[in-house]
Amino acid sequence: MRDHSRADDSSHPDVWTGRATNRVQWLLALVGAACMALGIELAVDSAWTSGVAALVMSVVGCIAAGLLVLFGTLAFVHVDLRCDKESVEVRCGHIGLPRRRIPLSHVAGADFTALVTPRHWGGWGYRWRPEKGTAVVVRRGEGVVLRLWDGHTFTITVDNAESAVREIRARLRTNGPGSPR
Repeated sequence: MRDHSRADDSSHPDVWTGRATNRVQWLLALVGAACMALGIELAVDSAWTSGVAALVMSVVGCIAAGLLVLFGTLAFVHVDLRCDKESVEVRCGHIGLPRRRIPLSHVAGADFTALVTPRHWGGWGYRWRPEKGTAVVVRRGEGVVLRLWDGHTFTITVDNAESAVREIRARLRTNGPGSPR
């Protein structure tokens, strides 16, 4: 008879992944696309008689505002959280930028928070507040708060945040002082 259990087999997977999504951001992306379309329409079919400078400023303004809104919102449609044996990594949007990788050796602890809101952080996106720390907020709901050894905190909204906290804590115990890496 063979024993299939291993002494080094841990209860957590090699890589834990989680995600949070905000569908409302797609509406803002549509507003950005509409601004761009207006700029293009003005450039192609303009009947302005007040001068070329006003037309150019309107076209450039509409397209620039549209691009800023479009790409600014698409960057925060969702956030991906990845935790492996060495680090916690946060990637935003479809391109994965902005991205932050925090080695577990820099993490003092992880806590679950039941309610993270854009209102508490000043909006959606990558946020910093002196009294609260840094956060990636893409929707209202549960999140993970990482306490770093330098005294800062990093908050991430993610679905199934309690599971993420359990996995991070387990890895911190495994990678703690005196344990082999």
